[in-house]
Amino acid sequence: MNNSVRNTARLIAAGLRALLVLTVVCGVVYPLVVTGVAQAAFPGKANGSEVSSHGKVVGSSLLGQRYDKGKDKHGNPIPDLKFFQPRPSAGLGSNKTNGVNTQYDLQVSGASNLGATNTDLVKAVQERKKWVSETYDVPESKVPADAVTSSGSGLDPDISPEYAQLQTGRVAKENHLPANTVEKLVKDHTDGRLLGFMGEPRVNVLELNVALKDLVQSGGRG
Repeated sequence: MNNSVRNTARLIAAGLRALLVLTVVCGVVYPLVVTGVAQAAFPGKANGSEVSSHGKVVGSSLLGQRYDKGKDKHGNPIPDLKFFQPRPSAGLGSNKTNGVNTQYDLQVSGASNLGATNTDLVKAVQERKKWVSETYDVPESKVPADAVTSSGSGLDPDISPEYAQLQTGRVAKENHLPANTVEKLVKDHTDGRLLGFMGEPRVNVLELNVALKDLVQSGGRG
């Protein structure tokens, strides 16, 4: 009996020592090392890829956001056409869409999970396509897909160069800037495929709008 008790005690002690060592290594040392390496090598990404404007953090380059100038009588957001607009955001919440995009709420990130033949989805896409066509004065056949469809996360920070270029005329007019100046701004903020072959060319809307605001404040002298 005594040997059995002693063996059990030794096993328990060994288990507690292993637990203590693993807790220190995995719960303290490893996180500190990873955090230290990340802060030293990739401080921007480690801190959330923050985007600043005039010393103030205005968002993250990884997360989309809205650009509105208020709400209509029904409580729907009114897009501010002085700025480039992001793609629609479906999300998993109950927020109603105004036919353009919803709230980019981080708490309801996700896709609508509606099939391509779903009547609600088809109607929403048709409404968005009509809005984009009328707002930017282009045929509906020329409206890029990302202008009328949401991403899987509902938080996509990027749009296609085609959708960005589509908006240049309206943005230039609203900000009293030459169209070619705004077009150049879009080209300067267009990122190519990763490693030259992965993904698609894209434009980060937040970074583009920050540059646009700076351009407007400088009187169009880019």
